[in-house]
Amino acid sequence: MSIFKLNEIPPRKPGEPVAAGPPPPDPVQPGPPPGPETSPAADPLKTLELKPAIIEALSTVYDPEIPVNIYELGLIYDVIVDGSGAALIRMTLTAPACPAAMTLPGEVESKVKSVAGVTDARVELVWDPPWSKDRMSEVAKLELGIF
Repeated sequence: MSIFKLNEIPPRKPGEPVAAGPPPPDPVQPGPPPGPETSPAADPLKTLELKPAIIEALSTVYDPEIPVNIYELGLIYDVIVDGSGAALIRMTLTAPACPAAMTLPGEVESKVKSVAGVTDARVELVWDPPWSKDRMSEVAKLELGIF
């Protein structure tokens, strides 16, 4: 059937249900953000070059309620750098109502901007997947006595 020949659509019999197509995308729930492989601005070589220093900087940021840095805590989901050196940090918090929500993203942005070779930084808070203790590194679990 051609899209130009609408008369080729077989008529619906009275009382026959209308076939529904897929539901339209929910504008409130757009789904998870694109990963690094789908991020058009990501530069794999620049990311590879700067990611170790960015992680080192992120390891100096601590959740004020937990004596473990945010990287070991598993709050950093992704580090992406584009060709110009601009970094995107995808991170979460331990809970949506976390008191650190007001300060932690700004501190992360500031620390990443201080890394040599990074020209700009942006923090994107994500909630999917939600944070859980399973995201913590072995070091963090050891420091907190969680096993």
